Amino acid sequence: MLDPENPLMLALLWVTLLGVLAALALRTLRRDKREYRRFKRFRTTRRRQLMLRRWLLISFFLFGGLALASLLASGQFATPLLAEVRAWPWVTSLLGVLSARPGVTAGVIAGLAVGVIAVTVVAIISVRKEGDEVVSVGDVQAILPRNRQELVLGGLLSLNAGLVEELLFRLALPALLFATTGNAIVAITVSLLLFGLMHSYQGLAGIIVTTVLGAAFMALYVLTGSILITIIAHALLDLRSLVLIPMAIGRVHRIDGRRTPFMHSPKPRPTSVEPTADTADAAEVDAVAPAAGSPDVA
Repeated sequence: MLDPENPLMLALLWVTLLGVLAALALRTLRRDKREYRRFKRFRTTRRRQLMLRRWLLISFFLFGGLALASLLASGQFATPLLAEVRAWPWVTSLLGVLSARPGVTAGVIAGLAVGVIAVTVVAIISVRKEGDEVVSVGDVQAILPRNRQELVLGGLLSLNAGLVEELLFRLALPALLFATTGNAIVAITVSLLLFGLMHSYQGLAGIIVTTVLGAAFMALYVLTGSILITIIAHALLDLRSLVLIPMAIGRVHRIDGRRTPFMHSPKPRPTSVEPTADTADAAEVDAVAPAAGSPDVA
């Protein structure tokens, strides 16, 4: 690990930070401008599955690798950063209340969990009755699984996101920012903004929502002092979006992608004319729209 008191070591920390930022910027721009737009035009589940596998591997090795490199360079600053944030007056007061009243703390946690479950159940029931799509925040509909094979990949993506994104954006990157700047506010704020910008392929609304979710995960990490709890919470939220909702609304676990290789429109459109080659192509493009669901993918 590098010592920022040494000018040479501090320079190496800054080089590491700039390298991490450059890698994140290149990945974000590529996914936003090329891969995700191309993914939304795919007409077969085979091409979708190939891209989902690609994203899974890239996410694991890129985010995991950046987290590992950052922790090797500045991991010793993760604990001091957490201690400084927990020493902020309002955080200290909140921690005091939570520790003094464990029953209230358990009630709040249970209430939040019940609230999330209730909202999800109500949305599922509403969609099933009305036949409409769940309103999503951000451009996330295309990534929802359409069949059993994609559902497995959605589950793996959720678990992977919970692991590598929390290690990078809640632990490693804030520690690296704290080591280079010496400012806890800068470390927390910049890491949250970068987490939101990494989801820029979802549009402005997606950036805002994921930034807010990132702040919630950061608060959970600060209050519990456990990155493991934050990883589990993140993974569960993504599993709700990429597994539970598609299963409950779209019944995708009953669809075998090997038997239905082409995407199908969720609502058949009656027509009184014979389809031409042009209209057939247009229908295939329209079929890329997901059946239903609203993943708050973070």
